[in-house]
Amino acid sequence: MTGTGFIFGNKILDVVTIAWFLAQFYKVINSLIVDKQVVLKRMWETGGMPSSHSATVTSLATAVGITHGFSSTLFAIVAVFAIIVMHDAAGIRRAAGKQAGVLNRITKSLNQILENKLHQENLRELLGHTRIEVLVGAILGIAVAFAMTFYLQG
Repeated sequence: MTGTGFIFGNKILDVVTIAWFLAQFYKVINSLIVDKQVVLKRMWETGGMPSSHSATVTSLATAVGITHGFSSTLFAIVAVFAIIVMHDAAGIRRAAGKQAGVLNRITKSLNQILENKLHQENLRELLGHTRIEVLVGAILGIAVAFAMTFYLQG
């Protein structure tokens, strides 16, 4: 990898940042189309289509594969890391989001019974991803890295 990137002089970080940005920016555009409003906070929120976690880690793994070789030890390490992150996004974090939804409904019902005497703070429910959101994010990340092969190798 010759030359330097824009972020900390690292081209791989540049590619990863672009993949993350595209995944998150899509969520803002989707809010504009579906909800007819610009929701800029979607740039920083987790959950939803596509998974920016998946886009980030797959672009990282692919960029490492492109620059260091897909048979390198470094690629193997990053690929395993990517699999763990994507599994977590679709598994544990998704389950935590579902549990938050149940707790929100219980708290709301209890608050109605107690005539609004409870301080009700809703837990964030959109934490994880469906498998399709993870898959689309992974495809996006891989596509961004391959589209930037010329940049990575330049």
